[in-house]
Amino acid sequence: MSLSFSLSCPPPHIIGSSSSPPLYSPTLARLCFFLYPSTARPRLHHKAMTRGFLRTSSSCSFRAAEFESGSAADDEEEEEEEDIEDEELDGDFGSPFLPERWDVLGLGQAMVDFSGMVDDEFLEKLGLEKGTRKLVNHEERGRVLRAMDGCSYKAAAGGSLSNSLVALARLGSTSIGGSPLSVAMTGSVGSDPLGGFYRAKLRRANLHFLSAPIKDGTTGTVIVLTSSDAHRTMLAYQGTSSTVNYDSCLASAVCNTKILVVEGYLFELPDTIKTITKACEEARRSGALVAVTASDVSCIERHYDDFWEIVGNYADIVFANSDEARAFCHFSSKESPISATRYLSHFVPFASVTDGPRGSYIGVKGEAVYIPPSPCVPVDTCGAGDAYASGILFGILRGMSDLKGIGTLAARVASTVVGQQGTRLRVQDAVELAESFTFHLDSSTIRSDIGSDHISSF
Repeated sequence: MSLSFSLSCPPPHIIGSSSSPPLYSPTLARLCFFLYPSTARPRLHHKAMTRGFLRTSSSCSFRAAEFESGSAADDEEEEEEEDIEDEELDGDFGSPFLPERWDVLGLGQAMVDFSGMVDDEFLEKLGLEKGTRKLVNHEERGRVLRAMDGCSYKAAAGGSLSNSLVALARLGSTSIGGSPLSVAMTGSVGSDPLGGFYRAKLRRANLHFLSAPIKDGTTGTVIVLTSSDAHRTMLAYQGTSSTVNYDSCLASAVCNTKILVVEGYLFELPDTIKTITKACEEARRSGALVAVTASDVSCIERHYDDFWEIVGNYADIVFANSDEARAFCHFSSKESPISATRYLSHFVPFASVTDGPRGSYIGVKGEAVYIPPSPCVPVDTCGAGDAYASGILFGILRGMSDLKGIGTLAARVASTVVGQQGTRLRVQDAVELAESFTFHLDSSTIRSDIGSDHISSF
């Protein structure tokens, strides 16, 4: 079966082991000091100074652990001697140098990730079920981070959606197939140092974070524990990320984007449903495409009606894994991913369903195209679906109309991330992936045999 799609939008819509000691990061050590204003803040160059906070502070122990990270290898764009105070105050909000129109705007949870390798015994000791995601409070987060003292882990500006958007920005950083892509994100971070860290890391990844920090807010965090079989266990502390308001900044950005991507984790937060609805309504009025990430099975099950209210009325693209797709369809676990993909594609023009090492499917008009997996040796499955979504978005923005080609690119992006430690697509890998698919790209011809005002089918 050979399927292709075309879309039409109003102009201009062409579109380490646990025994390893943590690595020292001067930047994160100074961030740790910034959390403790009563403490002198000299320039430190020894990891023991950072570790000392964990042993001497019981009330704020998680904060010391947060910055005891292996982030010397965090991102290629890490700058060793940056000014933490400038990071805290600087941001993209209100900048006069931003593009007039965004290729992609993300609406999602802004979370700082703390990721590390653990064994099954570690999870059992803490009573954590492997492979699950749960919300935790301040005390639970501190308990887990204290248990990780001495383990090798790193801090990063995380969140499922930001992983996808950073990968997309890196894939689109060159003019291959068109102009470099402009990518932005809105969400909620606090005015704390974690919020400054988050914005600075995204800015260096060429992803613009448009929302101003919430005064006296606490930036959310996610602890990602990866076991030797590449399964991940996630503990989320929401903090300020639980509140995302439809303010003038978000309204203006939504009016000037080609694709709005809504992160499914936002559906966990009752106060954000109105924001999501308003953003999707404005996106449709402005002629933008709307994409929704499923994010989590339990999230779909708990907020099923809210999901379908948005997906059924606004979504042009849905990203899900096989379990999430079955949850959307109210299918049992015995139903095949291809059945769920076909079912979803009757309600959503473009359904993207991943099935781990077994491959993936793209559903259009009640049919499903199978995409074989891209070979790799799995190291860390965290971020695989996020990376896959970035490949799909990149293909659409670069004018690819061959579904098999788009899916193959997405599968290669995902396998590249799965074959490394960490959730982010590296810069050089992104450039090589984009270059390897130049023969698929033809940004000058996008067929428009479906509708004249907005995508109605693929």
